[in-house]
Amino acid sequence: MNAAKAITASTVLALGALIAAPALAAEPVMEGHVSIIPSEVKWVDAPAIGPGVKMAVLEGDLKEAVPFTFRIKLPPNSKIATHTHPIFERVTVLSGTFHLGIGETFEPAKARAYPAGGVTMMPTGMPMFAFTGDDGAIIQIHGTGPWGINYLNPAEDPRKK
Repeated sequence: MNAAKAITASTVLALGALIAAPALAAEPVMEGHVSIIPSEVKWVDAPAIGPGVKMAVLEGDLKEAVPFTFRIKLPPNSKIATHTHPIFERVTVLSGTFHLGIGETFEPAKARAYPAGGVTMMPTGMPMFAFTGDDGAIIQIHGTGPWGINYLNPAEDPRKK
C-alpha cells in the first residue's frame, strides 16, 4: 500500500471513530442505574413518622440489608418524638428547615436548625427528636438497611394513635 492510500485509510478510520463515539454514548444505561427527576418521585403516607408526613423510596428496600435512599416530606409545624434508628443514618436537607435535637427528652431549645443543604449523620441507636417550623422540610436519608424508627416512649408512636 502506498503512502497516499495509507493516509486515506487512517483518516477514514479516525473519522469513523469520531462519528461512532456519540452513538455509543447514547446506548441504554447500564443495569442498576437509577435516574429520577422530581416529577417522577412517588410520595406515599408515612404514618410511622407522623400525621401528614409523606415519604418516597428512591432506592432499595427499607426492610432489607441493602443500600437505600428515601425522602421524607414534613409538613409545617411537624413534630417527631424522641426516637432511635437501628442503623447509621445520613440526612441531607433538601428544602425548608429541619430542626434536630440529640437526647432522650424532646427539648426544642437544644435542637440545631439545618437549612437546605445542611447535613447530619447519626450513629446507630442515638436518641433524637425533630421538628419543623412554618415552612416544613424535605429531607433525604440514605444508609444500609433495614431501616426503622423506635420511639423511646411507646405512647408517642404515631402508629398507635
